[in-house]
Amino acid sequence: MLVRDAMSTLVLTVRSADTLRRAARLMSDHCVGAVVVLDAEADDEDRVLGILTERDILHAVGSGRDPGAEPAGPHTTTEVVCAAPAWPLERAAEAMTRGGFRHLVVLDGHRPVGIVSLRDILRCWAPSGRRHADLSG
Repeated sequence: MLVRDAMSTLVLTVRSADTLRRAARLMSDHCVGAVVVLDAEADDEDRVLGILTERDILHAVGSGRDPGAEPAGPHTTTEVVCAAPAWPLERAAEAMTRGGFRHLVVLDGHRPVGIVSLRDILRCWAPSGRRHADLSG
C-alpha cells in the first residue's frame, strides 16, 4: 500500500502570521492534527514554511502564550520531512519513527497534495472488520 492510498487530500493551511487560535480552530473544525504553514512574507504566496501540529499548540499554550495573539510562525516546525505519494507506507512509518513525529506533508513536486498521519497508516494496517471498541482490550 502507498502513501497516496492512506493520506488525507484535505490540506489545511494557515499563514505564519495567523494566530494559534485560528490554526487550532481549523484543526478542530476538520478533526485533523496538523496544518501546513505558508510563509506570509514570501513572494510566492504558496511557499510552504512548515507544519504546525496540535502538540505544538499545546506546548505554546502550556508555556503561557496567548493563542488569540500568538502567531503560528514561531511554533512551526520548519525542517519538515516530506513524503511522496508513491512512497510505500512502510517508508512513511519508518520516517515518522526515526523523526519522532506523527504527520508527513505529502508533496507532488513542491506542491502539498496531502498529509499522512500515523493514524492514517494504522487504519490501513488494522485488520478489516474489527470495530474501534474491539481494539481497546
